[in-house]
Order: sequence, then structure tokens, then C-alpha cells
Amino acid sequence: MVKRSPHFSTLSQADLFVEIPRRVESFRKKNPHVHLVNLSIGDTSQPLIPPIHEALVKEAHQLGTREGYKGYGPEQGTQELREAIAQIVYRHQFSSEEIFISDGAKCDIGRLQLLFASCSSVAVQDPVYPAYVDTSLLSGKKIHLLPCLKENGFLPDVEKIPSVDLLFLSSPNNPTDAVFTRDELTYLVRWAHKEGTIIIFDAAYASYITDPTLPHSIYEIEGAKEVAIEVGSFSKSAGFTGVRLGWSVVPKELCYEEGTPLLRDWDRLVSAFYNGSSRISQKGGIAALTKEGLEGLSKQIGYYQENAQILKRALSEKGYAVYGGHHTPFLWVDFNKRNSWDLFSQFLEQAHLILIPGRGFGPSGEGFMRVSGFGHREEIFKGIERLSCISLQSL
Repeated sequence: MVKRSPHFSTLSQADLFVEIPRRVESFRKKNPHVHLVNLSIGDTSQPLIPPIHEALVKEAHQLGTREGYKGYGPEQGTQELREAIAQIVYRHQFSSEEIFISDGAKCDIGRLQLLFASCSSVAVQDPVYPAYVDTSLLSGKKIHLLPCLKENGFLPDVEKIPSVDLLFLSSPNNPTDAVFTRDELTYLVRWAHKEGTIIIFDAAYASYITDPTLPHSIYEIEGAKEVAIEVGSFSKSAGFTGVRLGWSVVPKELCYEEGTPLLRDWDRLVSAFYNGSSRISQKGGIAALTKEGLEGLSKQIGYYQENAQILKRALSEKGYAVYGGHHTPFLWVDFNKRNSWDLFSQFLEQAHLILIPGRGFGPSGEGFMRVSGFGHREEIFKGIERLSCISLQSL
């Protein structure tokens, strides 16, 4: 008989982003006439900006002609897009050979696990995007959670990180909005050199960072090329959550302990697992990195950030302790150690609001709720109206 992988038993019973729709759908069936306001959304809501839309349409049209049709592309991505990322995002720090195009950062997070032995140990921020934990568990790795508490600005105590093989860092962090400073990242890069640790750095929200003194990439830190892989995404910066496009950077200098370059194995792994991202989506990525594209995306990012600030002011005036909303559109709202799934149910049933329970991002998220500014502006104001109708004492 075929045996089930034992690693599935280490996962939580349901993925956070599956469990919430299940509970919401159950509520809708019992209350079909109730209008729910969704402030949980981690998805973008604004339409693609014109330069991107035009590029997608043009490429789709080309593929419908005999002269313009092309089949498989390079597994690593088109040379044009790889060079654009190297030049625009990383300011010529890398060659195109060190950049690999994918169908999104989440997929890369999972595939990267295959580079490392299943006996590897992993340290992960807590709370954090669940994919780091789930993919680590599914690949059989031992996980160390690093509590990120409000007393420490929702960042881990860097001097208490255990000796591990891999360290996942998310900056800006989803859900807490916390960003590592240059000094903190410098310490961690030096620590990784000393410990022989590889850092996997998720910069999916880097385009939302508003403080110019904060690093957008780990490669702004000297020595990072020898110890770090970086994952990037067009999902939140360009609204590609449904278009699907991301990338990973694996520097030539990064090696395993016996000296083999990771770049060699990553190139081989990508070729084995992946036939390349859609030619259409890659043309959209190129358009996003043009001068016109970047200007349009800056305005769209500003829209989401303004949503977050509108929500933050309203929540603060209501008496909630609110963090975040500076470097992501996410707010991290403190409910003083209350059970966050109970709070989810109360907001849903009493105020007809959908929020995200902090416990879904890890044990240290208990007592918090994530509120999102990614929705439409009218929904943001409706959500504020619902909040004005509910008292803190009733929660």
C-alpha cells in the first residue's frame, strides 16, 4: 500500500486563507441578506494601470497571429524581463543569469525548500505569512519560531536567534508591517556569515516602504550576496495577484558548505519543475518597470496606503491600539490577548465585518487582528461605519 507523507500530519488542519472563506460562507448561508464588508482582503482591488493592460493585450493579440505566435519560453524567464529587473530593481548589482522569473513569490518559497536537506533547521518570524512555516514542515525541516512582539517593534530579538541552517526574513512583514533597519540587517548578514546560515529574504512589499533610510533589499547590505537569496513579486506592487509573476535572485557568490554554488542547483531545479512563466504576464512585468509604469504604480500604491491611514485614524479614534499601515496597507490591531478566532466570529456576527485573526499567522499573533487597506475606498468607509456601531466592551 502507498503510504502518506508523514509531513502532512505536522500542518494545521486548514490553511488560514481557506478557513476564513469557509467560515464566511457558512455565515452567508444562514444570513443570505446581510451585506458583509471585507477588511481582511490581502488581494489588490484596483484595475491594472494602462501601460500594463496595453502590454498584456498586445502580447495576447500577437500570440493569436501566425507571425507572432511563440510556444515555450526559457524556464528561467525571458532575457528582456530578467535584464529589466537587474537594471531597475537591483541597479545593475546582478547579471540576468542570477535572476529567475516565476509565477509568484509563494511558489518560489516552496520550490526553494528543495535546495536544502530535509534535516535542515529553519528559523521563521512569528507572526508571519504562513507559507514559510507550511513549506518548511512539508519538506521535513525543523522549525524554530522567533517571537516578534510589540515590545520589540514586532521584529525578532536578533541576539536570540538560534544557530540554524536557514533563516526566513520578511521585510516589510505581513501581517505586522515591521521593517528591518539597515543596522539590523547588517547585524543579521554578519551573523549569517559567522553561523554558516542562508537567509531567504522576502521583499514582496518592498515597493510600499515610505522611509528612504530603510533598505528595500537585503542586497543593500555589504556581504549579503554570500549569504542570501531574495524573493520578489509583482503581485502587490503591480496588482498581479491574478496575473501571477515573481522572481528570485540567487547570487553567484552564494555556495553550500562544500563549495557548490546554489545558482547551479537552482537553475537545474527550475528546469526540472517549471516550463517558464506566461509570455503574456512577463510582457506586463516589463511594462511595470518602465518609467510610465513605475509612475502609475506609485499612484496606485499611494491609494492603498491612504486607505490604510484612513482606517488607522478611525480605529485609533475608536480606542483601538493600532500598529502598522506605514510600509504595507496592513494594520495590526491589539485586542489585549483576546482569542483572535473568537474576535473574528464576533466582528462577523455583530458588525458584519470580515477581519483576519492574528493567530492564523502564528502563536505570537494571538490577541491581534489584521485589518487591510487593499479594498475599494467605498468599502473602507463602510467598514468604518460598521466599526462605529460596535463598542469595544461588546467584543
